[in-house]
Amino acid sequence: MDITWYGHSTFGVEVGDTSLLIDPFFGNPKTEMDPEDVPMPNYVLLTHGHEDHVAHAAHFSDATLVAVPELTSYARAEFGFEDAIGGMGMNMGGTVECGDAFVTMVRADHTNGLMTEYEHSAGPPAGFVVSTAEPTQETDTASDAFYHAGDTSLMSEMRDVIGSYLEPDAAAVPAGDHFTMGPTQAAIAVDWLDVDYAIPMHYDTFPPIEIDTEEFASEVRATGSDAEVVALGGDETFSL
Repeated sequence: MDITWYGHSTFGVEVGDTSLLIDPFFGNPKTEMDPEDVPMPNYVLLTHGHEDHVAHAAHFSDATLVAVPELTSYARAEFGFEDAIGGMGMNMGGTVECGDAFVTMVRADHTNGLMTEYEHSAGPPAGFVVSTAEPTQETDTASDAFYHAGDTSLMSEMRDVIGSYLEPDAAAVPAGDHFTMGPTQAAIAVDWLDVDYAIPMHYDTFPPIEIDTEEFASEVRATGSDAEVVALGGDETFSL
């Protein structure tokens, strides 16, 4: 599994012959890519409807959409998506097969207005666990799993469900504070998830979320976690 960070919360994930793009927003200072530079993925995963997560979704509307039904409906009308996983989208707790990958939708504690029209809701916000095998109650050491937490605060579900049941190997957690977790809570999330690799995201895009990633790494160490902090550069790929 190859994981590429395009800045903010935008990630490309390659699993076998399947490509997935999460939260396409290329208007951030970490990437040198324009949407036109990114090959059309097989699947686009949207965690929620805020503009800094869906701004360039329309460019990838030939892909199959993975999102909650409310956001799927909006994306069809506004972004031109014709194909959605399951026809209607999916919802919390569900696992769907996306080519060579399995995608499990999990909770995120955040809000979910549409673009900048915050008076309209797009259903609940979400996170995703992308894995190479379908999750079961038995530990599969041969499987790789990547958790994209979406925009979220610290929540006990990371410890009680996502970490213990879905067992991600790597997690991308928002660490920029103000709109999401900051370095301290993001580090606690890493500890609760019991991952091997921690990737900070959702930082340095706007003045309110500028951080020093070394502070995040220091907070991870302070929890006693053995996770390796992988602070990717923009457009950099990490392989599980």
